[in-house]
Amino acid sequence: MSFGKQITISNGAQLPQIGLGTWLSAPKEVEKAVEIAVRNGYRHLDLAMIYENQDEVGAALKKVIPSVVKREDLFITSKLWNSAHQPDQVEKELDETLKQLGIEYLDLYLIHWPVAFPPGNGLNPPHSTKNGELAIDTQTTLVNTWKAMIALPKSKVRAIGVSNFTIEQLEGIINATGVVPVANQVEAHPLLPQDELVAYCKEKNIHITAYSPLGNNLIGKPKLTEHPVVLEVAKKLNATPAQVLVAWGAYRGYSVIPKSVQEERIISNFKQVELSKEDYEKISSIGHNNYTRYNIPFTYKPKWDVNIFDEPIEKQAAFRASSKIQ
Repeated sequence: MSFGKQITISNGAQLPQIGLGTWLSAPKEVEKAVEIAVRNGYRHLDLAMIYENQDEVGAALKKVIPSVVKREDLFITSKLWNSAHQPDQVEKELDETLKQLGIEYLDLYLIHWPVAFPPGNGLNPPHSTKNGELAIDTQTTLVNTWKAMIALPKSKVRAIGVSNFTIEQLEGIINATGVVPVANQVEAHPLLPQDELVAYCKEKNIHITAYSPLGNNLIGKPKLTEHPVVLEVAKKLNATPAQVLVAWGAYRGYSVIPKSVQEERIISNFKQVELSKEDYEKISSIGHNNYTRYNIPFTYKPKWDVNIFDEPIEKQAAFRASSKIQ
């Protein structure tokens, strides 16, 4: 079992430190994964409209609420997709998410990306003239969307936050509204420690949830779970490489949402191990001169022509993700 550690977030709610991620989970696998997870003690579920599997999660929730767990003992996060950033679309998409899940409220609702797409043409609207690109809405600002999030009824959403936001983007919405996001969900693993962002979020009491804590193999790099240093620490602790990487995120104070659809891995990812300072530093050292961000939408196919993180490859993008109209 996990250590059962709960993190108190800024609205006073208790967030279980280890959750189940559902990104990149193939259809028909998620329902079973969520049911297995909840039956084995998971109480934090991370979802999103764009994963296109929330109806399956809803089917699993029907099997476990209230027979295995009460709704109020689960912490359920979902995310607003880019094509519903317009203020008149925000609550509509929330309602659709609640309908898919068959529940009355979310514990946390995040703006998934600091990028708006035009509404009404699917989740990934194609660009009208450029092949291989998605359409970008440059008129809807992050501040517009954040104000609509703030206005959502508390009966439907207990807390609001963001995902994939940089310090600059966080500053933009906070300075414009005075409302600080409860959480920022970001890619975080030893190759992407994001120390400056972590320090900023700590100062503002913005909780960090780490997605892709095991890295991922989207770009064909060697897997973090196969790194010799990770394997060495895992052997020493009689743990799996995934447990060691989850422990690295937990050591840094994140909540961590490893994704799996395999029963054995879902259960083992939840069995926490604790890193000593020495082991933590050893794992951290693999990121030195080995900085890697796996998830950059500018490199997607079709691509988003937006500079979100200021990575070198994004410098050529036509637009910049910011809180202002461009």
